[in-house]
Amino acid sequence: MEKKRYVQVGIGGRSRMWSGALATTYKDTCELTALCDINRTRLELGRKILMENFGYHDVNLYGADEFEKMIETEKPDVVIVTSIDRTHHRYIVKAMEMGCDVISEKPMTVDDDKCNEILDAIERTGKNLRVSFNYRYAPHNSKLREIIAEGTIGDVKQIHFEWLLNTAHGADYFRRWHRDKRNSGGLMVHKATHHFDLVNFWINSYPVKVYAQGGLKFYGRENAEERGITKFYTRCHGSENAKGDPFAINMEASPYLRTMYLEAEKDDGYVRDQSVFGDGISIEDTMNVLVNYANGAIMSYSLNAFSPYEGLKVCITGTKGRVEMRVVEDIYINGQDASEKEGLVKGRSIVVYPQFQPPYEVEIKKIEGGHGGGDPVMLDDIFNPNAPYDPLHRAASHIDGAMSIMTGICANKSMASGMPVNVFDYVNIPKDKLKK
Repeated sequence: MEKKRYVQVGIGGRSRMWSGALATTYKDTCELTALCDINRTRLELGRKILMENFGYHDVNLYGADEFEKMIETEKPDVVIVTSIDRTHHRYIVKAMEMGCDVISEKPMTVDDDKCNEILDAIERTGKNLRVSFNYRYAPHNSKLREIIAEGTIGDVKQIHFEWLLNTAHGADYFRRWHRDKRNSGGLMVHKATHHFDLVNFWINSYPVKVYAQGGLKFYGRENAEERGITKFYTRCHGSENAKGDPFAINMEASPYLRTMYLEAEKDDGYVRDQSVFGDGISIEDTMNVLVNYANGAIMSYSLNAFSPYEGLKVCITGTKGRVEMRVVEDIYINGQDASEKEGLVKGRSIVVYPQFQPPYEVEIKKIEGGHGGGDPVMLDDIFNPNAPYDPLHRAASHIDGAMSIMTGICANKSMASGMPVNVFDYVNIPKDKLKK
């Protein structure tokens, strides 16, 4: 069998899950031939990790301005896009125009204009885009889909979804490039796209109207005095004021952070360890959203980025009962430990409350791996040519990618205007293509 050829653009913290899988588990059927990034130091480190950590062969390196050259030279079947969120559309569209299929990290992109640009390119080129929603594959999330699809709670009418990021993981979004909404779409897009996709997946529907409120209530210079912060600094590295601050991150103490980011600053000036109580933060840390769905269901969603613990609570009520899921996750700071540790589950439960019958707890299969065990299952679904048939249909298309981010994009618009927002005023997908 001829190996399928891959290249990857964006060699940051999340990229290693993809390159590592291609270099090990799927090396007999897949071949990673090249890496592309704006930062030369990070490129060299990515190649070194492939060769020394995974025992892989040498790969070619290309600068971000050589993306088209890379495709022309390497002739890949698939381009994997793991770059900064705001650049996803650029690489997705160009790769498809040059004849490649694409796998993109979530979110597919950060605003409606870029989303529609991707949708138009797919229609124009006929190429395929797969969006990597690994949380779909986590056993508890898959089980919840199964419970609802079997009609256990009847027709879904109401969803309450609460997501909590703790002061280690949550704070990290306010140190990094994500703190600028132009880069990430804010947590409503970068983080909540996971959750909005899960709801679309669970209830087999899509959003039609969104209303949201939110703000920067905890982090940021404007909240520093209330938090008792009197010693200010721009970044943690080299600052005396950062010493002893529980919100500071010490990149010198982590070999991976030091080599991946601190030593790479000379190439592009990216500062990984900015103060969470500094200036220049344009994203929210506290958000509440109301969503209407095409099937008549309604959802209340909240996201908090300064919780004492990390996890979620989901309550879904239908015409025949209710199901409640609770998950507590390990804390994680991107890049400080191996990226596959993100979202390791510490505790989880699913309880079904049937109408007029006693409640019962549902057994959840345990799978090791990041994102609650979802990462390895998703990777196998993507890269294994002999992957078994998936009755839950967890593979996410470009339409799934678009409809997940449109909830967050419209939430951003609603927070800015104070008004409800109709999703289909901003996305160019005919509703007949969305029929479930």
